[in-house]
Amino acid sequence: MEQADGGKIQAFSASGFPVSKKRILLVEDNADEVELMLRALRTHHAQAEVIVARDGVEALELLFGADQAFARALPNLVLLDLNLPKVSGLEVLRRIRADARTLELPVVIMTTSKEERDIVEGYKLGANSYVHKPMRFEDFEQAVRFLGLYWLVLNEPSKG
Repeated sequence: MEQADGGKIQAFSASGFPVSKKRILLVEDNADEVELMLRALRTHHAQAEVIVARDGVEALELLFGADQAFARALPNLVLLDLNLPKVSGLEVLRRIRADARTLELPVVIMTTSKEERDIVEGYKLGANSYVHKPMRFEDFEQAVRFLGLYWLVLNEPSKG
C-alpha cells in the first residue's frame, strides 16, 4: 500500500507502518537454521536485505574488514548465534561493543542456549536482547516476526 505524504510517495506495509529497505546481518553457522530464518524473514519482512555470515570470523570481516562499502552501510540489526565456529558469538559481541562505529548497533542474541551464564554474559557484553530459538517452526516464525516488527519498524535508533 502507498500513501502520499506532502508530495512524496512513501510505501507502507499492510500493518500501516512505513516500509523502508533495512539490512540484517544474520550470524548463523547452521544451514538449516539459516534457511528457516530467511523463510521467516521473507514471510514477514520482505523489505529487509539479509546478509549471512556463517561464522564469527566472517561476521567480523563484514563489519570491520576490507569491504568498506559494507562497513559504511552497517546493518540495522545483527541476529547473533552464540555457538559459532572460529570465533564465538560472545567474542563477536565483545568486538562489536568495543568499536565506536558499532557501539550502538542493535544486537539480538538468538540461540538455542538457555544457560544462565550465557544470558548474563550476553547482557554484560551489551546485547540488546536475548532470545531462545523456539523448536517449532510456527513459534520460530512468530518470534522472528515480533523481532522484526520491533527492531526494524518500531524501534527508533540513535542518529549519533
